[in-house]
Amino acid sequence: MLELRGIDKHYGSRQVLDQVGFDVAGGRMTGFVGGNGAGKTTTMRILLGVLAPDAGTVALDGAPIRADDRRRFGYMPEERGLYPKMPLREQLIYLARLHGLTASDSATQADGLIERLGLGERRDELIEKLSLGNQQRAQIAAALVHRPDVLVLDEPFSGLDPLAVDVVVGVLREYAEAGAPVLFSSHQLDIVERLCDDLTIIADGRIRATGSRDALRDEHAGLRYELLGSGDAGWLASQPGITVVESDAGFAVFDVDDEAAVQAVLREAVARGEVYTFARRRPSLAEIFREVVR
Repeated sequence: MLELRGIDKHYGSRQVLDQVGFDVAGGRMTGFVGGNGAGKTTTMRILLGVLAPDAGTVALDGAPIRADDRRRFGYMPEERGLYPKMPLREQLIYLARLHGLTASDSATQADGLIERLGLGERRDELIEKLSLGNQQRAQIAAALVHRPDVLVLDEPFSGLDPLAVDVVVGVLREYAEAGAPVLFSSHQLDIVERLCDDLTIIADGRIRATGSRDALRDEHAGLRYELLGSGDAGWLASQPGITVVESDAGFAVFDVDDEAAVQAVLREAVARGEVYTFARRRPSLAEIFREVVR
């Protein structure tokens, strides 16, 4: 498990991180989201040892992270970081060798990732000749080629079409299922919602929410319900303690003042006809994000 505790960082007089702390558990995918300038990349660079914090600690499995530990990390920066005039396969083998793999093992790793990420027909092309989406896949392969124990990925889905996203998601999920802590940032909240087990939201250098995806959705659900029945749901507007948010024929989304109002609505709905769905509505991660960063 990666553990960040009380991380502060200043650039001159400007504080960019303020008591940042969260966990990245082994075997789980942790989404790290925030707007531009929120502090995501600075946090990741501190985690990787590229930047030093002004205060706070970073630990791996309960012990302070050392340089040797970081050699076990796979990191993908948001900026392209590969050699543009080197062929893809040659470059991956070179990077694996830098990490200490044998020539044979390096070639095996490179070939496996090239095939797994759908780059088989591009293995001998120069990086600069690849499309932007394939360059992104190549960058991911470079982060994985040395079989890292920890993954830290900054915007790994940028520039990928939906099919490529599915391929990359499958590869990253395999690493998580093998026990690796996986931290990734993304602006694409629909992908984060589908992929992450845990979520951390940062804004203005402070953590606004952190926890499991399902726990956060339950925590921010409030008293909002949805009803789908056989009759027109217009009657809800006249119910005491009810505020209708959305209504269309037999479907309605509404807020209630208390649980007593919920039971009154359910009784009335049953009395008026068949009820197909009556459930508390859990917010999407995009809705939670908008709520906590306001």
